[in-house]
Amino acid sequence: MARLISGRRMALAVITQIAVMASLGAARAQEAWPDRPIRLVVPFAPGGVTDSIGRLSAEWLGARLGKPVVVENRSGGNGTIAAELVAGSRPDGYTLLVASASQLAVLPALTSVRYDPVRSFAPVTIVASNPFALAVPARLGVSNLREFIALAAREKGGLNYGSAGNGSGSHLTMALLLRRAGVEMQHVPYRGGGLAVQDLLAGRVVAYFGNPAEVVPQTQGGAVRLIATSGRARIPELPDVPTVTEQGVNGVVTETWNGISAPAGTPPAIIARLAETLRPACEDAGFRSALSRLGVDPVCNSPAEMAARLEADLPVWREAVQISGATLD
Repeated sequence: MARLISGRRMALAVITQIAVMASLGAARAQEAWPDRPIRLVVPFAPGGVTDSIGRLSAEWLGARLGKPVVVENRSGGNGTIAAELVAGSRPDGYTLLVASASQLAVLPALTSVRYDPVRSFAPVTIVASNPFALAVPARLGVSNLREFIALAAREKGGLNYGSAGNGSGSHLTMALLLRRAGVEMQHVPYRGGGLAVQDLLAGRVVAYFGNPAEVVPQTQGGAVRLIATSGRARIPELPDVPTVTEQGVNGVVTETWNGISAPAGTPPAIIARLAETLRPACEDAGFRSALSRLGVDPVCNSPAEMAARLEADLPVWREAVQISGATLD
């Protein structure tokens, strides 16, 4: 019996020593991080807003962490391929995702995905965000949202609106607005916002709730008028364009965003260092100017704030998907 107890004590001592050594090894690994290049996975092809924000973030991080941050474009599946790749990666801080509201808040409501938007990822920071802007042809003869809604009510569903595609942010925001306002319009989906803007200019559709970067340039010639934005506050670059809420329609607050996420289980110390390294970027004049050219506003919030933002967005987009009837299945 004494030998048995002694053997158990020895085994327990060995297990304890292994656990301590493993803990020390993990601590040393976190202290040494990063000691090799970091992979930043972008869910779309090169050249778009998400890719540009990813590359700006990679350049900023690489210069300050002392190791290259390599951008890897993994397009496909409306962003799900990249999200699934990162969700299944080793949580060691060497594989990160350029996360977006589209992947984490909208897609799970539209289709089946092999990741959980909350449990599969460790939020780092939202780098930039923007609301949508409601553009109408100037020749439509409306100057504000109230007049637009009155016109849609008179036409009894006879007007068309364009979107960047079925289930896109522009589609879902417009569907939410129409439901809240109690009017109907016909949805015309396009393969991207550029085509929707073209038909807006041609008069084939009378409204498009698009990204500011898509519609603001069209206002310079006077052919297009912006009558509302979908954010919590006015867009700083568009101080004369009131929000939907300001114009008396409640329950229409939608914004899209891009940020950085890591696989769930990534050590908190690494998450904190990434967030703290990126935070000053949004105060840097050059970084802010680059974001402004993309039509987005700087954010650079904390991991907890990013998590809270996602939690708040999920029910909004779920309701918008229900209202629109959109699906990707």
